[in-house]
Amino acid sequence: MGMEVSHVSASGMGGMRTAGDLVARMQLSRRMKIKEAKEYVANKLGVSILDLSDPIVMGELREDLNIGTMAPFVGGAKGIEAKLRIAELLGIEINCVNRFKDRVK
Repeated sequence: MGMEVSHVSASGMGGMRTAGDLVARMQLSRRMKIKEAKEYVANKLGVSILDLSDPIVMGELREDLNIGTMAPFVGGAKGIEAKLRIAELLGIEINCVNRFKDRVK
């Protein structure tokens, strides 16, 4: 049930349009409750918890941090590059990022 609950929470926050995907990652990777995950992500991003669900604020912040957006812009991070930046920003391990780093060595 854990995966389904995280997906519902993330999509309810707007997913990648806001910070729902980041909050869900923290719930899954660190087994955080949603409140704790929101606080952690908000602190890492330097915004309030309310800003996490604001698509305007988060759209601009995602572009500034280059961590992926719904409509990628020219030169913006996509795919594995965005995941790499997210892993560094949140201080978490993402398996596909680690496998990519191993291949590049």
